[in-house]
Amino acid sequence: MRLLHTSDWHLGRSFHRESLHDAQRAFLDHLVAVVEEEHADAVLVAGDVYDRALPGLDAVALFDDVLHRLAGLGVPTVFISGNHDSARRLGVGAGLIGQAGIHLRTDPGECAVPVLLADEHGPVAVYGLPYLEPTLVRERFGLERGGHAAVLGAAMERVREDLAARPAGTRAVVLAHAFVTGGAPSDSERDIAVGGVASVPASVFDGVHYAALGHLHGCQTLAPHLRYSGSPLAYSFSEVNQRKTMWLVDLAADGSVAAERVDCPQPRALATLRDKLDTLLTDEKYAPFEHSWVQVTLTDAARPSEPMERLRRRFPHTLQLLFDPEETETAPSQSYAARVSGRADLEIAEGFLRHVRPGAEPDGDELGWLRAGFESVRETTDRKADLPR
Repeated sequence: MRLLHTSDWHLGRSFHRESLHDAQRAFLDHLVAVVEEEHADAVLVAGDVYDRALPGLDAVALFDDVLHRLAGLGVPTVFISGNHDSARRLGVGAGLIGQAGIHLRTDPGECAVPVLLADEHGPVAVYGLPYLEPTLVRERFGLERGGHAAVLGAAMERVREDLAARPAGTRAVVLAHAFVTGGAPSDSERDIAVGGVASVPASVFDGVHYAALGHLHGCQTLAPHLRYSGSPLAYSFSEVNQRKTMWLVDLAADGSVAAERVDCPQPRALATLRDKLDTLLTDEKYAPFEHSWVQVTLTDAARPSEPMERLRRRFPHTLQLLFDPEETETAPSQSYAARVSGRADLEIAEGFLRHVRPGAEPDGDELGWLRAGFESVRETTDRKADLPR
């Protein structure tokens, strides 16, 4: 059986305020084309369909359109809700939609109710485990306490019990949205540690032939049967070196797995540049990044004037600007508190003027204003101290 594994669409999300609507639509077009061209038998979407619990109308329209297209192909599709989704909203009409071959698994109580598929080698049971927030689902699994590992472990026990009652040779596939130990996170994933320790051991998924994971945005293989597809688009500059793909998984008659990556179309390359401003604006080695989405870290000892405006003349898609001055005599590595420790207030103020105006010493008038200001503050403080309490 051939399965197309994807996750973390985050429909409605932007990239540093740049709209990704067209890029997400292009990805969904690509997904439908891959289903047709690769003759996928089923599609698995492992959570975070939307970027937020109350998605915008444009995001809902994208989801509605792809549901109709997948249903029109007659290819069974299984969705689970992720930690960004509203499970109740995503699961509205699940029973009715399921009749069209689109299976929305958003209810923790239905973890052990599989979508039953079959090929020439026999049955395949696909179990959808939505994101399980420990504080909300402990009681449903009969647990008094415990975090993510406990609730996901309880859900998988139910899966294994159901699987044991099915005909011998039934192959099992699980969709789950979780942070599995050994996975590599990115900056764009929302922390799920609120309900306890975030990660769960890979052994939780023992007993199944393939676990289609969602939540982490980088495509990765934790074991041959345990894989993250990653997000189809980059949602932070921490993903600059990630290759955005889906998994095309072939599940053999004995349950063994062969998988290959299918690239997803990207709206624009990412680049993280670090250098002095003048070098970035003139050096030819940066020419290949002129049409990329760019994050720039400036290392100038003194902050240049209008850096973003100047950068965008060469890199019009500069989206993020950071400062990390190189260590110099005027920009030492010590913290600010350490540098001013033991110095008089007036000396600290003079140093601040020099810092914000490199190369320009405070003139006589400015020093006089500073002294007058400090003396006025001291006089006011002294008068207040002399008042009866």
